[in-house]
Amino acid sequence: MIENPNSNRLISIDAFRAVTLLLMIFVNDFWTLKEIPAWLGHSRADEDAMGFSDVIFPAFLFIVGLSIPVAIQNRLKKGSSLMATGGHILMRSLALLIIGFCHVNLGNYSSEALLPKPLWEFLITISFFLIWLDYSKDSGSKRPLVLQITGIILLSILLIIYKGDAPDGHIWMRPRWWGILGLIGWSYLLSSMVFLISKGKFKRQLLAFTFFLFFSIANHSGWLHALDGIRSYVWMVESGSLPALVMAGVITSMVYADSRQSAKKFWIFVPLAAILMIGFGLVTRPLWGISKILATPSWTAICIGISILAFAFFVYLTDLKGITAWYKWIKPAGVSTLTCFLLPYIHSAFLQTIDYRLPVELRTGAIGLTKSFLFSLLIIQIAALLEKRRVRLKL
Repeated sequence: MIENPNSNRLISIDAFRAVTLLLMIFVNDFWTLKEIPAWLGHSRADEDAMGFSDVIFPAFLFIVGLSIPVAIQNRLKKGSSLMATGGHILMRSLALLIIGFCHVNLGNYSSEALLPKPLWEFLITISFFLIWLDYSKDSGSKRPLVLQITGIILLSILLIIYKGDAPDGHIWMRPRWWGILGLIGWSYLLSSMVFLISKGKFKRQLLAFTFFLFFSIANHSGWLHALDGIRSYVWMVESGSLPALVMAGVITSMVYADSRQSAKKFWIFVPLAAILMIGFGLVTRPLWGISKILATPSWTAICIGISILAFAFFVYLTDLKGITAWYKWIKPAGVSTLTCFLLPYIHSAFLQTIDYRLPVELRTGAIGLTKSFLFSLLIIQIAALLEKRRVRLKL
């Protein structure tokens, strides 16, 4: 199988991540459009349905799981202790939670706050860059410490002056649903710790996946009412559905790694696992419905099946056939993922500041969809330019 000769990274995982993030930026821009097909968007919470957009985020969580065994095993092989690796996982998770927490509260930012919303959004994104830039090539220099301290001070000031709107008046920040990055942070934390503490034993990953999925089933079946007293204080992210997606990625990654010499095992696993998951989702659909907003077990299982098939496609395309020329055009989305994810916030803040929107003709129907796709490619190319100047985030 063909791997990137310059690193321990699997091209198939990076390519899958790059395409998924490209689509995530694409669908996140749909709010600017008019008259686009309903099936492309998110389904409502009261619908038993799943749109194209409802598959993107779970695919990204699945990819997080694909990367966990590779990343943790590489750190351990380089001599990192279990304690140090656990600390690294905690710090990465904390960073994602902080960014996600800020993004969630951006939606309730008050017009009566000290700073205009676009300026607050721009500055807080800049603070994220200052704190979590990749400073690995600046060893021995005081520059990273100065910039990180500047970022921490800027972030602290912006958090202190935050003012949000609420029915009962102005409030400070609240967790709410943690945001996309926050949900990734919690799911990554749980799944990575499972893998680390269980020393990567395959059966224990299966057990963890089963537990997370069963917890989701139990929650949606009304079996957990006895825990309602602690639900507001201690609960699993999306009742276990999101960690289940990540653990499914962990298991798939381990099966793939185990079949490097003979691919037979992986190509037996792919159809069986996909059929099992998609079949489970469809059979149980009358019980819980298919809903991303409610994170139902049926939605979770179907998305796992789709993600397994998608990963198998990228394995075949890149690792087996070596067809990777297309990947170079979107590579930053696969290796500088957080940078690409945050750049649209700077773009949004800029447009709000100048109060500009494209003519409605360029935001409608097929033309609008083309605009959003080109915007996604532009964001990735900007990330590529920044990467050349050593400006990229690394958690």
